[in-house]
Amino acid sequence: MILALLTSMALLTGPALAATVDGQQTYDLLFKNGTLDDLEHDKQLVYTRDVINAAKTESAAHNSGKIALGISNEDETLANLMFRQGERYRKMGSFPANVGNPMIMVFYESVVRDMAETAGGSPFYIRNRVKETLVEPSNVEVGEAMLNGHAVQTKTIRLRPFENDPNRDRMKGFGDLVLSVTMSEDVPGWYLSFEAEVIDSATGEPIYMSVTTFDGKKDRE
Repeated sequence: MILALLTSMALLTGPALAATVDGQQTYDLLFKNGTLDDLEHDKQLVYTRDVINAAKTESAAHNSGKIALGISNEDETLANLMFRQGERYRKMGSFPANVGNPMIMVFYESVVRDMAETAGGSPFYIRNRVKETLVEPSNVEVGEAMLNGHAVQTKTIRLRPFENDPNRDRMKGFGDLVLSVTMSEDVPGWYLSFEAEVIDSATGEPIYMSVTTFDGKKDRE
């Protein structure tokens, strides 16, 4: 399923060009303000999330589904998130809409939770290490992707929060965790995809993979 999502999205269809940016620029790209300012009240942004977790297959299935984001009817300063699996749904919370798209925080928090459950260790330690990488210099890959049959210009940042961690050998493979965020001015809500990947170096198979992709802006249900 994850491979199908990435193939259909045709992410980075051309050669990527990379530029190094400082920590503040990294943060400003990942947490861009104003990305929901133009979202109409009768529309919603829809994302597909698919999770593979070799050690927690039931949890992975529980967290795979659709996420719909819409502006609250009761308070236009809030963005509401709804998670759907077929006919079932659950509220994921309300977030300030004026500071940007909350999907970035949903992504990071879900990875922190999954890693803590799978590899053990303190979620506070994991979260803090991820936060540190958000304000470190990074490479921004500039490329192109296909979205709904149209080419869009993209920027991708890849983070390796535990690359130099002294405890990485105790993390059951998660020391090699790679977090990738692909963004585009041409995509409503700014984010085209979020990916978290841990690959077994011996087999080449994923130990853990979480991919969230933008499906489109659709009529509100």
